[in-house]
Amino acid sequence: MSETKITVIYDNPTDPEAFEAAYPAEQLEAARRIPGYIRFEASKVWPKEDGSPTPAHRMIDLYYPDYDAASAAVATAEFGAFFEAMGRLSTGGVRVLFSDIEIPQQ
Repeated sequence: MSETKITVIYDNPTDPEAFEAAYPAEQLEAARRIPGYIRFEASKVWPKEDGSPTPAHRMIDLYYPDYDAASAAVATAEFGAFFEAMGRLSTGGVRVLFSDIEIPQQ
């Protein structure tokens, strides 16, 4: 099996300032406590030059050795706490994806 990535895409929140105030403790730190990942990335979408809304606001990527490890991680209490906070903070919507890494980082 190849690596699996869990991606959380946070759509633009209704109150960006409130989201940003809560994000470090309630999402980043909670994500870091999820067991088993081999790599962790967090990113913020660049604003558009014309000031129009971006297609999303932030992302978190958790990389796992394989699908089974990623599936085990989402069944933990740590992921449950992360998921609960994610639902509360994601006032603009959120998407969670499981992806097969076809071309791994070199």
